[in-house]
Amino acid sequence: MNETIRQLEPKALWNNFADLNAIPRASKKEERVIAFARQFGEQLGLPTIVDECGNVIIKKPATAGMENRLTVCLQSHLDMVHQKNAATNFDFDTMGIEMLIENDWVTANGTTLGADNGIGVATIMALLAATDIPHPALEALFTIDEETGMTGAIGLKGGLLDAAIMLNLDTEEDHELTIGCAGGIDVTGTGTYTSKAPILDGTAFTISIKGLTGGHSGMDIIRGRANANKLMNRLLWEAMQSMSLEIASIDGGSLRNAIPRESTAVVVIAKSQVTAFTELIHSTNAIYQAEYHFTDPNITLTASATAMPNAVLEAAFQTTLINCLYAIPSGIYRMDSTIEGLVQSSNNLARVILQDGTYSIQNLTRSSVNSEKLDLSHLIQSIFTLMGANTTFGSSYPGWTPNPEAKIVKLMVDLYQQLNNGDKPLVNACHAGLECGILGTNYPSMEMISFGPTIHGAHSPDEKVNIASVQKFWKYLLATLTQIPVKS
Repeated sequence: MNETIRQLEPKALWNNFADLNAIPRASKKEERVIAFARQFGEQLGLPTIVDECGNVIIKKPATAGMENRLTVCLQSHLDMVHQKNAATNFDFDTMGIEMLIENDWVTANGTTLGADNGIGVATIMALLAATDIPHPALEALFTIDEETGMTGAIGLKGGLLDAAIMLNLDTEEDHELTIGCAGGIDVTGTGTYTSKAPILDGTAFTISIKGLTGGHSGMDIIRGRANANKLMNRLLWEAMQSMSLEIASIDGGSLRNAIPRESTAVVVIAKSQVTAFTELIHSTNAIYQAEYHFTDPNITLTASATAMPNAVLEAAFQTTLINCLYAIPSGIYRMDSTIEGLVQSSNNLARVILQDGTYSIQNLTRSSVNSEKLDLSHLIQSIFTLMGANTTFGSSYPGWTPNPEAKIVKLMVDLYQQLNNGDKPLVNACHAGLECGILGTNYPSMEMISFGPTIHGAHSPDEKVNIASVQKFWKYLLATLTQIPVKS
């Protein structure tokens, strides 16, 4: 399957992508891909360093006649989101991504594809290895851990880069030029609880919510897709209002930056109320399918009998937990008042896990306004306080303030129109957490812009990249490099 991918144009780019996708590269497990990138630069005979965080920097001199142009930094991240469908038998720690071509798209067999941001990495690799492409002096910056904290960008020290311009290759619509983004912070509530024996005359069920669309918790939050953690909690709250229900465990969501697609819970129902519980499952399933028929057409809610658990939550804590989870905001919190269609602040209730006497509730809170990001995180902290949870804040990173007057922005807008029959690109900011804002703290004079090919379904097993769009992006990038201004 992957051999077919290697025949696509531009071949150098797609071959690099296939090589990259053969390497497991989950966030915080990037040792193998760091070594891969380092070896790539060294085999080309180019100056290559790995900084103390694990970021890889490779520098390439300008081609003949381009020595007087400003130096350009090409930046992408090495890590990818590892997500798979429940029915897919795949080990991300040992297996390479199985790629497929479906019509005009490259996708993967039941897993994330890694086009985010592997296409960017592969593009930079192709430029570094090329001998027939004119370009100014290049600095390739491959950062690590973008998807779960941006610790590579945060840890990159000043003075390692000389570039005046940074081209970040991590935008996911080929007609967009991104010049700003949201900041984010991880908000986690943890604690312990006391268990008790389940009611003697009860029946145990495993409740499952599956088939949700999921997606990127920044870019896709505006699409109004269902959150499996919120839907599970809504069902449990409804059941508690009319029947004797005891919760043994909850396991929902996976990664902070992915909208939760699945959730399971084990509960015990009084035998006298099993019929009512079954009817509630059926009616709620119909409600969810009606409410999310457009965004999540494959949603299913089921309950099946299971073995009786040894322990369940005490009633008082169970009530507090479910009420507090209900109160945690998830989805759009506020829209931007100056840029139409831009989410300003949001929260993703990403992970809920409760079992064996401990619980963890994980959120990713985003905002392009730092004070509002903190306010929203404090709102969630207050809810955690009410339920007696310990709150921790992690991986906080700043947003990227748009500068539409930057020379690189004007250059790329004009060039896009020249290449696309006068069509104008969409110059915007995004609600995802790009690394530009962080990198700009140590390189404040560097002009930055982000662009890339069309990628749909990032952070989900539906991820796919458009083949023609990659060709359009490649042509646009090469043309941009020829138009980089001369040094003043």
